[in-house]
Amino acid sequence: MAVGLRRGAELRAARGPPATRYTKETLANPSAADSVRTRQGGSADQSFVSGADIPGQWWTLFHSKALNRLVEQALANNPNLEAAQAGLRIAQQNVLAQKGTLYPTLTATPQAQEAQAPGLNLQSPLNNQSQYLYSLFTPQAVVSYSPDVFGGNRRQIESLEATTENQRFQLEAAYLSLTANVVAAAIQEASLRAQIDATRKVIQAQTEVLGLYNKQLSLGQIAGADVVQQQAALALSQQLLPPLEKQLAIQRDLLTALAGRLPSDEVSETFTLSALRLPTRLPVSLPSRLVQQRPDVKAAEALVQQASANVGVAVANRLPQFNISVTGGSSAVRLAQVVNPGASFFTIIGQTTAPIFDAGTLFRRQRAAEETLTQAQAQYKAVVITAFQNVADALRALQADARAVAAAEAAEQATGKSLELIRKQYTAGAVNSTQVLIAQQGYLSALITSAGARATQYADTAALFVALGGGWWNRNDVAPAPPETDPLKFL
Repeated sequence: MAVGLRRGAELRAARGPPATRYTKETLANPSAADSVRTRQGGSADQSFVSGADIPGQWWTLFHSKALNRLVEQALANNPNLEAAQAGLRIAQQNVLAQKGTLYPTLTATPQAQEAQAPGLNLQSPLNNQSQYLYSLFTPQAVVSYSPDVFGGNRRQIESLEATTENQRFQLEAAYLSLTANVVAAAIQEASLRAQIDATRKVIQAQTEVLGLYNKQLSLGQIAGADVVQQQAALALSQQLLPPLEKQLAIQRDLLTALAGRLPSDEVSETFTLSALRLPTRLPVSLPSRLVQQRPDVKAAEALVQQASANVGVAVANRLPQFNISVTGGSSAVRLAQVVNPGASFFTIIGQTTAPIFDAGTLFRRQRAAEETLTQAQAQYKAVVITAFQNVADALRALQADARAVAAAEAAEQATGKSLELIRKQYTAGAVNSTQVLIAQQGYLSALITSAGARATQYADTAALFVALGGGWWNRNDVAPAPPETDPLKFL
């Protein structure tokens, strides 16, 4: 018992880590430089709202009807979510089955037999042999009960209830993982489309420049080397397009699979960065609430409770086991006589079974159960640390994203204006073709970097919602959580 209380105190300490913030320094809002503002489809400036709650349908904050429809399809059709739901139902049925062990069992064993009296072969053939044959009818019922004197059955029920709780939060984790994967895949598709559009724009611009070079070459205004260089630059840009188109096709297959469909039945929803609105006010739960919100933390906590209950089961197995059985019925040679009070009988049997020598088997099983509890507590602490790490990573990423988006879009605008100016200067003969090529490559790089930076900001925003637990407790289809229980109850 002392061991159980000590470990209960350790679990209680682990469940509420003394943390008042997620990062070492005071968290600053992720804002870009005041002199930089992003274009439509992205916003570098976001603000953290400490203590605010997360909506159950957090993906709706991106204000995309296509994304909302796709998430609904995934939740309705994804087989992994269906499997997790079945796992919860299995655990619930196992709890109900184990609770039946707390009650007596009643079994009926009606019996009818045809018997032969001994000595038949010793009689004369002239005698009536049928008088030595008789029937016996014995309807009876047996009531058996095993008192749970040392709580082994109750601890087994606690273990199965903890398993059910674990399965419940495994289901919530599957729900959160599915919605997060859909959102991440949609953002990645939008990023790929932006990169493809940027590459096509550069290809179009380079094609126009190549046409201009060919005209100038025919007039003898430039050398053939200039045309060859432009052709090489165009070919390099065209080389970037097929891999991006391949990634987009694979991403479409992923979205289709998440929606529970075959690739031949591709989803109709498509995504672009301009169709997604970046949430600017980001709710950040208090650190003291995180362990109650993360499904993986709650699932790990349930495993600690399960391991603790299994220790109790192992201890009870080393103590005497009791069983009481009552058998009652009647027995008669004629069926009509079984209701005669004189044909009735009953027996009452009390039995005790106690281990005397088992070569230390039950003791070692108890020690193994105790070490399993120690292991589960350590794993719980690791999950809690990872949860806080995930939130801190997302917060720091968003701070960096704001600056990255602002810088990338400023670079895109600057390189675009520079390319336009250099092309005009080239037409006027003020610069050579090499400078045009350099400006083209700089603009292409800036376009792709800008698209990637904006997509990363969207993805990291979604990652923050996921790291904070995804708001499952605010969904309409989730039953209210039971009152918080003392961990010592399970220890």
